[in-house]
Amino acid sequence: MSKFIFITGGVVSSLGKGIAAASIGKLLETRGLKTTIMKCDPYLNVDPGTMNPYQHGEVYVTEDGAETDLDLGHYERFTNAQITRDCNITTGKVYHTVITKERRGDYLGKTVQIIPHITDEIKRCIKKVSKEKDVDVTIVEIGGTVGDIESLPFLEAIRQLRWELGQSYALDIHVTLLPYIKSAGEQKTKPTQHSVGRLREIGIVPDILLCRTEKHISKEQRDKIALFCNVDREAVIEAPDVKNIYEVPLSFKKGRLDDLILKKLNLKSEDKDLKDWENLVIHRLRNPQHEVTICVVGKYIALQDAYKSIYEALVHGGIANDAWVHIIKIDSEEVKNNTVDRLLADAQGILIPGGFGDRGIEGKIRAVQYAREKGIPFFGICLGMQVACIEFARNICGLKEANSTEFDKDTAHPVISLLEEQRHIKMLGASMRLGSYPCRLMKDSKSFQAYKKETISERHRHRYEFNNEYRKQFEKSGIMFTGINAGQDLVEIIEITDHPWFVAGQFHPEFRSKPDRAHPLFRAFIKASLEMREGITR
Repeated sequence: MSKFIFITGGVVSSLGKGIAAASIGKLLETRGLKTTIMKCDPYLNVDPGTMNPYQHGEVYVTEDGAETDLDLGHYERFTNAQITRDCNITTGKVYHTVITKERRGDYLGKTVQIIPHITDEIKRCIKKVSKEKDVDVTIVEIGGTVGDIESLPFLEAIRQLRWELGQSYALDIHVTLLPYIKSAGEQKTKPTQHSVGRLREIGIVPDILLCRTEKHISKEQRDKIALFCNVDREAVIEAPDVKNIYEVPLSFKKGRLDDLILKKLNLKSEDKDLKDWENLVIHRLRNPQHEVTICVVGKYIALQDAYKSIYEALVHGGIANDAWVHIIKIDSEEVKNNTVDRLLADAQGILIPGGFGDRGIEGKIRAVQYAREKGIPFFGICLGMQVACIEFARNICGLKEANSTEFDKDTAHPVISLLEEQRHIKMLGASMRLGSYPCRLMKDSKSFQAYKKETISERHRHRYEFNNEYRKQFEKSGIMFTGINAGQDLVEIIEITDHPWFVAGQFHPEFRSKPDRAHPLFRAFIKASLEMREGITR
């Protein structure tokens, strides 16, 4: 049977439970154990797919087409765990399943209640993931903060699971905060004490405390936390602020967190080091030989997490090219004819990410035009490819009113139009073209040079596509359609023939990028941008 690690959080949100879960997964994999990681989100939405990015941040898409919490991206970037739709459950998903069973008559004669029916469904979902993945350790992150009403069913479910499984089969790691009061010059343990107290009231006694802190924990503070929170002194683990999230596994290794977990779960494995990861973080990420400036022109720029995977994939592309990537975030609503030169003046590469809705679209189109005319390396992703097509149609093909039917249903030239399979869909949730689809590459193309293979597979999340009625007109004007979904004859990648590096794809390559395995297109984009920089500085 798989063993379980439950990760809870207290005091405040955004303490980094997701990064902690991913880092623990990385440490255990290094020790030779097979792991999987799942996230339990307390909100009532069935999934985050219909949420505005300002509400929830990025929607991460799994290989099998699930719209999930962004923390699943951290899980995949740090580990080799197979993350699927079952690795993210929400209160909405759990209640939907239970109510469907009730309506079907599965509980006939019974009163359906939070306990046992909701908690039983949560336990079933957790056990299903561990069983289907056939892993040594299942890491379960509980979203929200201890004390939140909506998190209670999940906490009760893991309390029951811990009792059912036995002491050596499950443990709780509680992530908490040790605030430093600058005016007093003191680090305060009281928030941690109160958080652990609330957790114990629910019936969960944490085995390990991960203490987020700006300052190192003194021996006296560690002893105090251990005494008042009823945990072993060695189980008070320091989780200091780091410059980069990829340093967290190294920090946890230094605190011997992996040894402690193995001891408490009665697991034996070889003690391996993190030399490869350390080399990546300490030498290649902290001390690169080169530097490059990339402008990301998006509509959700104000929220860091809205383009989380994009930013991380750019960092990965930098690592692969021994370069520090300086990212300039530009709100597309601010890009106009009289501002574009000023806003994009420092760009050595321009990236336009995905999104929905017409807000800021004209600014994105103007940014594409700037990249095309100035010969600046350009990378368009999903909506970024669509606006690139609109810009090319208007300014090169002479189709001045070209647009997407998403933004103008009555446009004279719908170069981007609704997917045929989407035309009769009325329910918005989980109804887009989602998940991994194959693509065949043209050999004489920048994309083929990046991937070095003819057939690829990438993850999608969209409703609109390039209108094939305009394909010949585009080709005559200098666009190459270098990636095609042969089965449905859908355009996946476009390139401009007389441009140093202009590549745009309908898919989301950022979801497959890792720090030690940069996505081929991000690696190639950063390489082209570095060449642009070198040409400018010569």
